[in-house]
Amino acid sequence: MIIGILGMPLTGKTTIFNLITSQHKETDAFSSRKTKNIGVAKIVDERVDILSTIYQPKKTTYASIEMIDIPGISSDMTGKTKQEIFTQIYKADALLIVIRTFKDSKIPGIVDPLYQAESLIYEILLHDLEMVGNRITRLSESKRKITNQEKFEKQILERCQVHLESDQLLKTQLLSEEELKILSGFNFFTLKPIIFALNVDENEINDQKITNYKNFDKFIQEHQMASIAICGKLEMEINDLAEEEKKIFLEEIGFKKTGIERLSQVLYDHLGLISFFTVGKDEVKAWTIYRSTTAVKAAGKIHSDIERGFIRAEVVNFIDFMQYKSMPKIKEKGLLKIEGKGYLIEDGDIVNFRFNV
Repeated sequence: MIIGILGMPLTGKTTIFNLITSQHKETDAFSSRKTKNIGVAKIVDERVDILSTIYQPKKTTYASIEMIDIPGISSDMTGKTKQEIFTQIYKADALLIVIRTFKDSKIPGIVDPLYQAESLIYEILLHDLEMVGNRITRLSESKRKITNQEKFEKQILERCQVHLESDQLLKTQLLSEEELKILSGFNFFTLKPIIFALNVDENEINDQKITNYKNFDKFIQEHQMASIAICGKLEMEINDLAEEEKKIFLEEIGFKKTGIERLSQVLYDHLGLISFFTVGKDEVKAWTIYRSTTAVKAAGKIHSDIERGFIRAEVVNFIDFMQYKSMPKIKEKGLLKIEGKGYLIEDGDIVNFRFNV
């Protein structure tokens, strides 16, 4: 899973990136930088900690997501420059757009979240519209006779062109599985899930206080997007605290989890992701998959050999496991399920795959 982080210059994108990935990339002069930052975000999950405490493995591995932080996008950039920047997140599975609502007299720019959101969505609409137009032109002007498959592709793209020209994201268009499969090779940004992270002032940590929030909220709902308010400056301070101090501080500001933990949850919920676990003395590990993934495909997430030689999956959900905290007891009580290839993995499943080598 790859998440592309974008936003206007000086909105705190790299601060959010550093928080998520525990890196320390330069932020002051980022608006002039032309390269991307790449890091891995560890998905904090207390279930992994509990299982690790029980099994005492040699290694504990949390689920993770790759994050790519690109330079800021502004309307005064040339089309070529924008294209070069967008290319850096071409293969992202989803977009995290950072919006600035914090006020700082030293930083230029409009802090209205709706204005920033509309501007950035417009940029990705233009990007996809150009890709669609270029492909339609190539098919229309082809010197050879195009295939029936290409004719079908052209018809789909022409529908997409009309949709984009009406300022609508492609993901709001009704498309069949076959049509989506044909479009998948283009990696259109407007087909990807989009989450907005509003980088707020400390006194705006309750997102209901954000200026123009209601209009912004209406905008993201219309376009099937999600959002979360997070204070980059405050989160940096929280990160430096000891665990006990962190809990006390969070309680004082009315939160049970850090902004990064809340952001991780929003990402999972909006992208339709869940975690399953494998456990043992060697390793306790969380695996990230899409909801409604079958057991055999989940096995392939671990290793292709396990998917090919799949026999069965031995499954107990974390909630059931916590009643006895012992696999022998779980088996004795009949809570261990034996499932086949088509079983849909549920969030929190602890799975042992049986397979032929």
